[in-house]
Amino acid sequence: MGRNFTKHKIEDSVLREYDIRGIVGKTISKEDAFFVGKSLASWLNINGIKKPKCVVGFDGRLSSSEFSDNICLGLIESGCEVINIGRGPTPLLYYAANRSNSHAGIMVTGSHNPPEYNGFKIVVDNKPFYGPKIQELGKISNHGKFINGKGVSKTVDFSNDYLEEIFNSTPSLPALKVAWDPGNGSAGELIESLVKKLPGEHILINSKIDGNFPSHHPDPTVPENLEQLRALVTKEKCDLGFAFDGDGDRIGIIDKFGRILWGDQYIALLAQDVLADSPGATIIGDVKCSQVLFDEILRLKGIPLMWKTGHSCIKEKMQEVSSPLAGEMSGHIFFSDRWFGFDDAIYAAVRLLMFLDEKSTPLSELYNSLPKAVNTPELRFDCPDEQKFMIIQEVLDRLQGDKFLDIVTVDGIRVNRTGGWWLLRASNTQPALVARVEAEDKEALGELTEELCSQLIESGLEPPDNIQKILDS
Repeated sequence: MGRNFTKHKIEDSVLREYDIRGIVGKTISKEDAFFVGKSLASWLNINGIKKPKCVVGFDGRLSSSEFSDNICLGLIESGCEVINIGRGPTPLLYYAANRSNSHAGIMVTGSHNPPEYNGFKIVVDNKPFYGPKIQELGKISNHGKFINGKGVSKTVDFSNDYLEEIFNSTPSLPALKVAWDPGNGSAGELIESLVKKLPGEHILINSKIDGNFPSHHPDPTVPENLEQLRALVTKEKCDLGFAFDGDGDRIGIIDKFGRILWGDQYIALLAQDVLADSPGATIIGDVKCSQVLFDEILRLKGIPLMWKTGHSCIKEKMQEVSSPLAGEMSGHIFFSDRWFGFDDAIYAAVRLLMFLDEKSTPLSELYNSLPKAVNTPELRFDCPDEQKFMIIQEVLDRLQGDKFLDIVTVDGIRVNRTGGWWLLRASNTQPALVARVEAEDKEALGELTEELCSQLIESGLEPPDNIQKILDS
């Protein structure tokens, strides 16, 4: 297939900040997969790795197996040794890349996007491959600057080793009643194997891998996608429930009352455990996280660090500052304490169970112990890609005239006021602006939301129609 081409144009729109992703048959194709493989093998060669070894895995989407086959062909044609781990979640790919001492790993996945999407997440030397490096792959393909070679391929199953390593890292687990919803995503089979080894009683729904996602959309940060799990927890009187996204690197958690434990609340709880072993360590949360998290880390005598949103950005910062724990509101949770530092929702679930065993306290009581604030969910405003960063700069220019404002610009604009804050940032994955507001009470939340909306209106954008409904809920 690919041998008739000396170069191949990959659509600019699929070369994103954190990964390569598009709509199958429209903006991304099996031919793109082939040339991504050739381009990555060539990039590794150009950067001094002459006989690269690369792990390839794929999720449960309908196009993923074919995309994976073509990735492997491209890698082999450019002299790469391929380790094909087959179908599974993204954390399994990260694990296999680490344990096989591979130079790189490519995961074929559309993550939490709708079924018609697919793409590729890449690591090199167990570090995130993103930003300008993604663009470099596009240039190699577009200009046909490939290294030719004759590689080889072998198939290796890392599933048992991965699960065994999880159990070896968690000495004691409680006998709880737990509900699990993999959302028909690629973590389903591994979770089926996992729960057979766990103490207690475990109930699974939607564990069959199905790229049509027939039960609900596989994004556990959207409350509507947790309704089925909530109903199960209530009906079966479970202690808690876990949900996963399409490729198993993001987690959703609910307690026995159906309350959602958001990513920042998870980090606040597990920071107790991590800081007991690593006093004074740096714990990272993304810019969308609650101030409650950063205050709690300080209370526990850790060092809180607010950082850019994006799993690649967080992983890179963790390595830079030797952080043992980090996470995002989106449900990406990263442990380098007793684990590998990559985002792994399956490990995060087991690690929470271990924490509950150590505390001998129900999750619902730990939830009640956390300081509370009122906040909006993540708000999204449609905004063309070519305008979104310009609007952020416009808003920042207006605000910087007020010398009394406390503004954080690590990722977009986070304005800290007495009693709360609001955030406005440009999405790196969609043509949209993203906002969030938090306050001590509903009155302050309304005032801060009004301030945010006034900035949007001044820049020519209409706030969402459901703002008032959100504030009244």
